[in-house]
Formats: sequence, C-alpha cells, structure tokens
Amino acid sequence: MAALREGPVVSIRRIPVAGPDISDREVELVADAARNAWYEDAGVVQQQFEHAFAERIGCEHAVALPSCTSALHLALAALGVGPGDEVIVPETTWIATAAPIMYLGATPVFADIDPVTWCLSPVSVAENIGVRTKAIIGVDLYGGMCDWTTLAEIARPRGIALVEDAAEAIGSSLLGIEAGNHADIGTFSFHGSKTMTTGEGGMLVTNHRDIHERVSILRDHGRSPGDTSFFNQEIGFKYRMSAMQAAMGLGQLERLNELVDKKRAIFDLYSEMLVDAHGLTLNAEPAGVFNSYWMTTLVADPSLGMDKNDLMRVLAGRNIDSRPFFHPLSSLPAFRGHPSTAGAREKNPTAYRISNYGINLPSALCLTVEDIMWIACVVRAALESSGRSSRRSAA
Repeated sequence: MAALREGPVVSIRRIPVAGPDISDREVELVADAARNAWYEDAGVVQQQFEHAFAERIGCEHAVALPSCTSALHLALAALGVGPGDEVIVPETTWIATAAPIMYLGATPVFADIDPVTWCLSPVSVAENIGVRTKAIIGVDLYGGMCDWTTLAEIARPRGIALVEDAAEAIGSSLLGIEAGNHADIGTFSFHGSKTMTTGEGGMLVTNHRDIHERVSILRDHGRSPGDTSFFNQEIGFKYRMSAMQAAMGLGQLERLNELVDKKRAIFDLYSEMLVDAHGLTLNAEPAGVFNSYWMTTLVADPSLGMDKNDLMRVLAGRNIDSRPFFHPLSSLPAFRGHPSTAGAREKNPTAYRISNYGINLPSALCLTVEDIMWIACVVRAALESSGRSSRRSAA
C-alpha cells in the first residue's frame, strides 16, 4: 500500500477536501502531446488512451469524452431513451446522474439507497419499475459498489437497460470485476477531484459492439468514424477529448494502482483514528467489494445532536475543507415542481435521513499523515462535545 507523506504536526494551510496527484510523467506526456499530437498524429493519443483504459478495466470498448455527464448523455441516447420514457436513479448522487435524462426529454424516477452501502437499493428499484421504465442508472457512490447482481436480476428479464455511473469508483471492484463492467454501459469521470484525472474528462465503456458504434457516431456530430467527406448522417453531439487530456490520462492510468493505494491508505488512517468514536459510521466495504474510497465519508448518529452543517462549520473554523453528503435529488430547487418529487421524502427515507448527518472528509491525494490525524482529532472533539451536550439536554 502506498505510504502517505509526512507533514507538519498542525498545518496552518487550508486542508483541501479533494485534489489530484500529478507526477513529472504526466507533465512530460502532456508536453509531448502539445508539441506533436497534430497533423497525421491527430487523434492518436486519444485512441491510445481508450485502448489502454479498456485493457486496464477489462472491457471491450472505451470512448474518451469531455466529462462523465457527456458519457451518461451518450449512453442514454445510444439506448434510445427519449420523451415518454422513465429512468430510475438513486436519490443520493450528484445531479449529473439525472440531468442527461432531462436533456433527452425523459423522466427521472428517484429511488432510495441502501442504508449500508449508500448505493441504489434494489428493493426500491423494484418498487419503482413501471411500464415506461427504459433504463436504470446505478451509482457506485464515493467508491462503493452497487449490488449489481440483484439489479441485473431485476432489469434483464424485463428488457430494461442498466447503466453504471462509476464516476467516483475507478479502481473499485465487485466479485473481482472492475467498476464500469457491471452494466450494459459504464461511465467514468476524470474531473480534477477524482482519483485519476485529465483535468476535465470522462470515459464511456461497454462490451456491446452495437452500442460502441452508435456512441462513436453520436459523439462526433453524427459522423461515422473515419469519415473525411464531412457527410453527416444525423444530428449528433460534440463530445471529444483533447490530446493533452488523453496524454495526462495515460500517465495517470500508469499510476492508477498507486493512486488507489493512497486513497485506501487515507481511509485506513481515518478508520484507525476514529475506530472507537461513538455514533460514527464510515464507508462500507461488504464481502466481495474492493472499495477505492474516492471520498472518506462520515455519517454521525442523530443522537449526537450534530448535523452535517454543524460539523462542516467546526471543520471550516479549523481551516479544514469538507463537503456535504449529497442532498437527495428530489430536494433540490432544480427539480422543484417535477412530478418525480411528489412524495419522495416519504418514499425514500434512507436517503433523506443519511443526507442530514453525512459529510465527506478531506480525501485529497496531497494529504499528509499529520493532516489526517489533525482532522480526526477535530472530528472526535466536535462529536464528543456535541454528544455530551445532547445527553445533558435529554437528562
């Protein structure tokens, strides 16, 4: 496992919540692409990245894109999702999981999450399937893994497509199979906050040749790969990755095991420092799962009397950045008045309960051992103080 570097005992710098680890190797590759990835070599680096990525995670096809959002958009478009269709998504995820459904004129249906993994609940999915359900998008939240075996058992007999939003789960696996390979289509994010980055960027992966061919046309303005006559077959999208981004991706991919090891080392140290803290839950790693722990996430028991906003304020006062556990999608102003939000709080109680008390602790790849020890001490002190106050109030 990669060792975390040492730092000052108490840092006066602001401790970031997320961020990458960039080595000289990536800088060299990007510089080479900037100099040479033109003329007859245009597109070569992107193809190299696609082939290397597909080989690394064990899939047949990979398509390099500007973001995971564009990957989800293309995935749903390639599956023929459109007006009148419904797509089931978890309440707990970033809005980018649901937004592409709206782009295509379809309807997102919000389902609850599992109380242990925080990923899409198969039980809730089954309850939300209707005659218009066209696809299900599961999210491998914070590096954890959905119960893809059960989701497939629900979806496939009904002819419902499965999409794996693995934006946060590069390097994770379920039953020895890498994240991204558990559905008809998988998608990844290479945003600067992710475990591996291209600055901005994403990848779509699939083992279906017909889906790969369809995506390849749609991502380039409806033009067939290799077309030099500019004779577009249909209206498509402009979703391509630059050579410089792909070059950085190649360098990060070479170091992926090292980067995942660092993420797991960060989680392990938090876990060690907080192991006996009362009323506190960290990310789960059930049997058969290898969790890459993109973000170490803490959920406090309500009995401690401290919600996520309280705890984030305490951390901010100590120069420590954090992020809130995702708000339920149906609670966002962006979906206010949307039919899918009706009764969502009652229908999806786990997502609403956990969201109130969860935060993402700093998980940036630049963290030192001392940073994590300091953060854990601040968290423990805050929760213990709040817990004592709650017990006094109850008495």
